[in-house]
Amino acid sequence: MKRLNFILLFTLLFTLHADIGFAQIMVIDSLKHELAIVKQDTSRVLILAELCYAYRNIKPDKSLLIGQKALVLARKIQFLKGESRVLNYVGNIFRTLGDLPKSLDYHFKGLKIAEKNNYSLEAARCLVGIGLIYKDLKDYSRAINYIKKARKINELIQDERLATSIGFNLGGVYQQNNQLDSALAIAQEAYNNVTLINSKKFTSDLDAPLAELIGIIQFQLGNHLLAFDYMHKCLMLQQKRRSSRGLAGGYNTMAEFFKKINQADSSIYFAKLGLLEAQAISNREEIVDNSNLLADLYEQRDLKKTLYYYKLAKTTSDEIFGVKKISGLQKMIAEEQERHREAESQKIAFQNQLKQYAFLGGLAILFLIAYVLYRNNQKEKKAKTILEEKNKVIEQTLTELKSTQAQLIQSEKLASLGELTAGIAHEIQNPLNFVNNFSELNRELIIEMKEEIEKGNYGEVKVIAEDLETNEERINHHGQRASSIVKGMLEHSRASTGVKEPTDLNALADEYLRLAYHGLLAKDNRFNATLETRFDPDLPLVSVIPQDIGRVFLNLINNAFYAVAERSRSTVNEKAKQGIEGYQPTVMISTRKLEYAIEIRVEDNGNGIPEAIRDKIFQPFFTTKPTGQGTGLGLSLAYDIVTKGHGGILEVASTDGTSRDNREGGGAEFIITLPSKTN
Repeated sequence: MKRLNFILLFTLLFTLHADIGFAQIMVIDSLKHELAIVKQDTSRVLILAELCYAYRNIKPDKSLLIGQKALVLARKIQFLKGESRVLNYVGNIFRTLGDLPKSLDYHFKGLKIAEKNNYSLEAARCLVGIGLIYKDLKDYSRAINYIKKARKINELIQDERLATSIGFNLGGVYQQNNQLDSALAIAQEAYNNVTLINSKKFTSDLDAPLAELIGIIQFQLGNHLLAFDYMHKCLMLQQKRRSSRGLAGGYNTMAEFFKKINQADSSIYFAKLGLLEAQAISNREEIVDNSNLLADLYEQRDLKKTLYYYKLAKTTSDEIFGVKKISGLQKMIAEEQERHREAESQKIAFQNQLKQYAFLGGLAILFLIAYVLYRNNQKEKKAKTILEEKNKVIEQTLTELKSTQAQLIQSEKLASLGELTAGIAHEIQNPLNFVNNFSELNRELIIEMKEEIEKGNYGEVKVIAEDLETNEERINHHGQRASSIVKGMLEHSRASTGVKEPTDLNALADEYLRLAYHGLLAKDNRFNATLETRFDPDLPLVSVIPQDIGRVFLNLINNAFYAVAERSRSTVNEKAKQGIEGYQPTVMISTRKLEYAIEIRVEDNGNGIPEAIRDKIFQPFFTTKPTGQGTGLGLSLAYDIVTKGHGGILEVASTDGTSRDNREGGGAEFIITLPSKTN
């Protein structure tokens, strides 16, 4: 029931398209219009700053260009308030792109200008930005400290949008620090406020990230339905605003949810959507997250896709490797800049000395960075060499495995051909016996006819000639029968052409049942089994590759005979000792026409297939037969022929001791389902 609710809930997610991006487009168009008509340079700086902010989640590269343009103009006209605001916005963009050192540098520069000139709003925004960088560095105590400083400033200026931003980011830090109760309380309050404000006028687009944050917290608390409800709201809002950054993160969150509740198909679907959105704006962090998730999900499904997504994640991760690797160095830079800022505001008299310390500290850090980069470069070279050597070993091993596999597959085919040949020999022996017998009889009749001719008894000669003619007809009939058998067997045993043709599956199954049975008798003349066929008389011709489907039939039938023979050897004597009626080995083949498919069942009343190995029987090289009696490739080849070669299904049923018809003994039942265009 829960799964159905999830499906119904997210079906609604992709049904509304008419107003997608309408509000965001209106904001951008309005700002562009104002920029075109405004005359004052200070106003142009502020409008460019807001355009930079509006584009940040849609086109970060364009947002960065607009921000740099605003920064140049602000410095040109010495508009410090505008410069501080733009520095904060650009710092946020660099953080999105994964460049934490640049982001930290811009935020500190903006904070310095704002504090020096008492720009409270700009100072609070920069403090939030610095706090988020500490969150990225996993230094949650410092992150909370900076964001709380911003909240204290906003208690005085009462800016609604800033209050929402503080609530969202502080709640996010608490969530990552696993302080879920505090995180939920702060995030819920911020979400309620922004929802109320946006119902009156559009002032903030943080309602979507807040909904996502609450969804994550609720999921961690075990409230899955509530979590999916908030994620539905989040993705609807992000779609309306065409926020690729927000959608990339939101889809990734959805994918993680579905993975944790073991719905892999849904998880793959949302992870792919997240990857596409992240790639559209070059959001490296989300590309890595979604690619790693997809690689993990495909690990047990498709090795090729797993390798593809793993390589994509690794390549993207390498692009930001330096940033993540020297996160400790970034913390040192942040602490040095913070000390520099505090000392500069508190001790103006020591400004020159502090600049000297900062220079020396920066120089030392540069040397340290250079050393770390050199060391990492050496490690990377060493790792690359090791990886190349391992790849060579893997390639060599793979080549050997492919060669061995080809040999084993050929061995399996030859083994099947040997069993088929024994059956063919038995089938041909009967008409050959008739030919030999009638030929011997004709030889005697010819001798007798010669004697009657010498006697002049032509009436008797005529009778003998009629007998000769009748015998010749019989010889010809049975010769044609033997020829037909040989022709048919050559047709079925020749290498597959890979060409599908209309085939009578009833006749094909019956033929291979008889041949397999006679082949077993040729090896063990004491074996006896009941053969049952239940063929659908209305079964249409089905387009298949006869040689391949024949191999499938032969493999399943031989396995069935092997199973009943093993049970017969192990149980008949015991029953005889106890006075119980003997066990009767039985193998049955049935066909049935379904609405859009044809079903073939091969059933036996042998020992059955234990539950523990049922999931392994179609794996290559898995066999329960004694060493030397089976390659473990028969069922694997049959499975590939049915599923990959014909788009059908091969499955096992009734392995629990009770047959489909409730007959005594149970056994195993293999079901082949082939698609049919005939209704």
